Amino acid sequence: MRTSDSDTSLRIAVQKGGRLTEKTLKLLDGIGLKFDDYKRSLVVKCLNFDVELLLIRDDDIPEYVEDGVCDLGFVGANVVAEDDADVTILRGLNYGVCRLSLAGKKEDKLRRAEDFAGKRIATSYPGITGRFFRDRGIGVEIITLSGSVEIAPRLEIADAISDLVSTGGTLRANGLEEVVSIFESETQLIQTKKPLSSGKKELTERILQRIDGYQLAARSRYIMMNAPAESVPEIKEIIPSLKSPTVMPLADNGMVAIHTVVPLSTFWDVMEKLKEAGATGIVMLPIESMIA
Repeated sequence: MRTSDSDTSLRIAVQKGGRLTEKTLKLLDGIGLKFDDYKRSLVVKCLNFDVELLLIRDDDIPEYVEDGVCDLGFVGANVVAEDDADVTILRGLNYGVCRLSLAGKKEDKLRRAEDFAGKRIATSYPGITGRFFRDRGIGVEIITLSGSVEIAPRLEIADAISDLVSTGGTLRANGLEEVVSIFESETQLIQTKKPLSSGKKELTERILQRIDGYQLAARSRYIMMNAPAESVPEIKEIIPSLKSPTVMPLADNGMVAIHTVVPLSTFWDVMEKLKEAGATGIVMLPIESMIA
């Protein structure tokens, strides 16, 4: 396969349609990359960046990136691992989260990996599944299916399955229960190991910086509050801020306004402690993007 003709234009592989597509395009929009309607073409030029998207099947993305046809790619870690692709993983992106799990019929009472010894395992991921059992010295028969893996035991094609699980609802609907998680997956940004021009390297670094800022913002909230001036030292101890908070005097003597950023995961605990310390009028606002 040929590589991109351009020394500057960065080509990025994105799933044409599927569970990762919408969130990936939202991420690209969130970091300021603007595209025409991506549904009209397989190759979409960015309007404000020297970038083009190649919209292809997710199973093809690791190969295209490995061969240098695409410089970067957004794809599930499960697809990269299944292909054993020789690429560089730049970021785990914390969306498209799922797991590849072993599951069997409830009446078989399978409880651990060793209980699958000698069984026929249906899966769309023979690479990951086979390596899992080989690494543990457990003999199984792998039956490769391209889809509808969950009905294989009911059709007596297999005794158990290895399939992607998010909520487990599909397993339960087919009389199966999850036994062992064998691979944790999320969307990854991968890069070719083929040499990149200095222009492409610079663009990649800019994109990574924007992604880091966008995801940090999604995990954070901007908060504002009023408080007695004498409470500032205590409040500063409470706030898990990225940097020292902004403190500004108010018209009322002895009162200040405090602005800062806190992790969303700790906001409610922090808010309760701030109220105990004398803070009032606490306001929480979302952050569109930021650079730490």
